[in-house]
Amino acid sequence: MAEQKILIVDSDKIILDSLGSFLTKEGYKTAGADSMKEAISQLQERSYELVIIDINLPDGDGFELLDIIKKMCPQTVVVLITAYGTIESAVRAIKQGAYDYLTKPINDDELRLAVERALQQQSLISENEELRQQLELRYSLESIISQNYKMARIFDLVESVADTKTTILMTGPSGTGKSMLARAIHHHSSRRNKAFVEVSCGALPETLLESELFGHVKGSFTGAISNKDGKFLAADGGTIFLDEISNASAALQVKLLRVLQDRQFEPVGSNKTKSVDTRILLATNTDLKELVRKGRFREDLYYRVNVLSINLPHLSERVGDIPILAQHFLKLYSLQHKRHKLGITDEALTALERYLWPGNVRELENVMERAVLLSKEKFIGIEDLPANITQDKIHMQREYKPISLKDALAEPEKNIIRQVLEANHWNRQQTAKALDINRTTLFKKMKQYGLYEEAERLGLM
Repeated sequence: MAEQKILIVDSDKIILDSLGSFLTKEGYKTAGADSMKEAISQLQERSYELVIIDINLPDGDGFELLDIIKKMCPQTVVVLITAYGTIESAVRAIKQGAYDYLTKPINDDELRLAVERALQQQSLISENEELRQQLELRYSLESIISQNYKMARIFDLVESVADTKTTILMTGPSGTGKSMLARAIHHHSSRRNKAFVEVSCGALPETLLESELFGHVKGSFTGAISNKDGKFLAADGGTIFLDEISNASAALQVKLLRVLQDRQFEPVGSNKTKSVDTRILLATNTDLKELVRKGRFREDLYYRVNVLSINLPHLSERVGDIPILAQHFLKLYSLQHKRHKLGITDEALTALERYLWPGNVRELENVMERAVLLSKEKFIGIEDLPANITQDKIHMQREYKPISLKDALAEPEKNIIRQVLEANHWNRQQTAKALDINRTTLFKKMKQYGLYEEAERLGLM
């Protein structure tokens, strides 16, 4: 462990030297300053874990320097010392953020204990900051790996709306990363230091979901033995993410509509209104518009939740992302399980790219973790992949269905054109050149396969 650095600030040279000498013998690296100006200069040059400050300085006082340090070096811990201690000044020191307050003369044991405790506190502050930074990195947009143009447009949209109160509805198949994107939205907003609360509406019985979200009062139903705050109150000031919102009952939909409109609700069994300042994000893998048509989802609630919609594409629409995601999960689980893996064979990668991935990114992650655990070689081979992936092509070849050659070749041709368009950022001239066809032929094929309309819809043309 690196030497912990302590800066001592005192205008009395005898005290400065004696404190420095004692703490150096205790194994700390010390430096001294005889004025506030000199202390600030040293703090600008290097970082210190602890600063010990005499309240009476020739060009200011310790309280003023304490305030400067809290702004300049928030991870540095401060201990104030004085020859004229009072209860009032001790209370003021702690209120302003000093870790401890000592009165001269300071004996060795008292100083040793105060320094040890202060440095333990500093270690906790640094550890918490490191964990916070790791958390921000984990849930940043940069941690969502993709080179797909659809995902790039989603990232741009998220950056535009993350720091607003706008309700966002995320749609797309299970496993596409809706939960991860919701966390990224939260961590890109000014609410990042408040709670992020995730609720899976499909994982709880209908009878308990309303209580889980809005809380309940004692005696409101069998088993309600005490008052309980719900998830909306837990997310006050932060963000709540309601996954599988299509599972909400008719009664719950009414309450959700009111929360979305007014940010108000009543706990189960109570007539007391609660108000919250909560950002609401929702997700579904079901077509809500179809549920509205069938009368299973309120139309007014649908339009309220659908203020801004983000549709996450199926992994099969992001074929170019499969290799980079597979390599990412390989590195991740090689480290986690302490298995030395160098890469993935071309044959295995081809099988991964050909597979349709009904479970999306989540399924790919599970497949790669399994391969890391089971593989006996340095490279993940096709023999390390599940049978449903490696045999997919065989099954497709064996199961004959009457089809014309033209129709059979249409889907592969469409996929090839899409991949080359994506690789060339939808530039038709470059794509036509790469495919060795003229632009007119490319245009006709894009119209034939609906790719031109798709590009127009996404603003790529």
